[in-house]
Amino acid sequence: MAGKACVELPLEGLRTTPSGRGFADYVLMDHDGRALAVIEAKRTSLTASEGEEQVADYADALERKYGIRPVTYCTNGFTTLLTDDGLGYPPRQVYGFHSIDDLQRLLLRRQRQPLDHLQVNAHITDRSYQYRAIHHVCERFTKLRRRTLLVMATGTGKTRVAISLTDVLQRLGWVKTILFLADRTSLVRQAARSFEKLLPHTPAAVLNEDHQPDKNARILLSTYQTMINYIDNETKEFSIGRFDLIIVDEAHRSVFGKYTALFDYFDGFLVGLTATPRDEVERNTFELFESEAESTFAYELKEAVANGYLCPHKAFRCGTLQLERGIRYQDLTEEQRNELEGVWGEGEPRDIESHELLSYIFNRDTVDKVICHLMERGQRVDEGERIGKSIIFATNHEHAQLIVDRFHYLYPEYGGEYCMLIDNTVNHAQTRIDRFADPGSKCQIAVSVDMLDTGIDVPEVLNLVFFKQVHSKIKFMQMIGRGTRLAPNVFGEGAGKEYFNIFDWGNNFDFFGVNPNGVETSPKVTLSTALFAARTELAYLLQSGD
Repeated sequence: MAGKACVELPLEGLRTTPSGRGFADYVLMDHDGRALAVIEAKRTSLTASEGEEQVADYADALERKYGIRPVTYCTNGFTTLLTDDGLGYPPRQVYGFHSIDDLQRLLLRRQRQPLDHLQVNAHITDRSYQYRAIHHVCERFTKLRRRTLLVMATGTGKTRVAISLTDVLQRLGWVKTILFLADRTSLVRQAARSFEKLLPHTPAAVLNEDHQPDKNARILLSTYQTMINYIDNETKEFSIGRFDLIIVDEAHRSVFGKYTALFDYFDGFLVGLTATPRDEVERNTFELFESEAESTFAYELKEAVANGYLCPHKAFRCGTLQLERGIRYQDLTEEQRNELEGVWGEGEPRDIESHELLSYIFNRDTVDKVICHLMERGQRVDEGERIGKSIIFATNHEHAQLIVDRFHYLYPEYGGEYCMLIDNTVNHAQTRIDRFADPGSKCQIAVSVDMLDTGIDVPEVLNLVFFKQVHSKIKFMQMIGRGTRLAPNVFGEGAGKEYFNIFDWGNNFDFFGVNPNGVETSPKVTLSTALFAARTELAYLLQSGD
């Protein structure tokens, strides 16, 4: 019977049968022939929970026989409940049954130590708010909560908190195996490097379908899509209990809408990390993590800046977009009307409709002006000799390529590596990201389409250029976060970054109602300025038409 499931196992000393004898529907044995789990199977016409009393009776009998209380399940063929894991948790629905290895870890977890007096490794996390975040999670786990959410501004060390939490829970016997999930391969690899550096004695591996990783590593890191592909596979390489702790990086609606099955499938502690401000987190996200907004731990951008852990920004509105509504003649000043009449010559002055503006606009000229504006107004390093590390957020690949091409045309003296394209069309894009992140490299400007919006850690970034409209508040805040990290010596020994610039060419601060905390352009707008602003809009909406 060792290592097998026994059907209709006879038991004695039962209280739920008149004779005190009966049969357990299914009992799963370990390799030494001891009962690990007992399953009560009910008819499909009954609810799974109707078997709770019986299966508890079977567990009592098996505990008397083998000296250890087995994990108990009830099922009606449609729903499976884990009714007792010996740790005091209420019954919970599970996707299936745990493997022998999973069950052995569940039983071993009964020997875990309390989290009341946890010792956090200061080598991993040494800031007070990081300790508070870890304490918050441990407090919820102590209260038998299995899920929780942490709201932490970009740059405050979410990954370090996750690693430090992993360390605490492993040392105290609460978890052994960990799954770290992120939405992009570059973020997964970046997290893997951090785990390997800070927890060098715990084997970690990146799950990648292109090669054969160590799937038995204690810590596995994966994109959501890669893991979904594994659990959708008929072979089911990972059991429901394979991971004791699942860490979800950048937990927000767009993730859960597509990957809810992941969180339904795995039966482990679930910790979500998000930089989304607490008042922007949607209700269904709180519900997924069994949390409420008021009780969720939050350490947000404003507080982090005030405490000196993050750098503030200065945002500059660089234009007012006109393309959607065109230019209305009646809205213009007398001076502007004179300019418009000059445009139309002897024809009757009239409004310029948005579709007419398209034929007026030259994208190349627009891009040149944006590039020159950055080079003239951006923060510089090396006593003004070089532009500081800068990210230009472009609309699409064609737009980004045009920006890079025009930079090389305008500033050939800086060479080809000074301004580089980084998007998903580039082979070995991670190599370029690493090069841009290197303070000593020649690459000072990265032109990005999506790839640098989140997760990249380059403290030396001094300038961000929003050469696009952003339609997600979550993404907008993540993009701002690319510049918030401190850089103590970016201007020389002891001369650190006091702020970073944001040049907003897409009216994003107005769109989201966010205070730019910076200098605004004059409200007086000439017609040429209005046409230039419209030209800006076309540059990121219709680049493919250039």
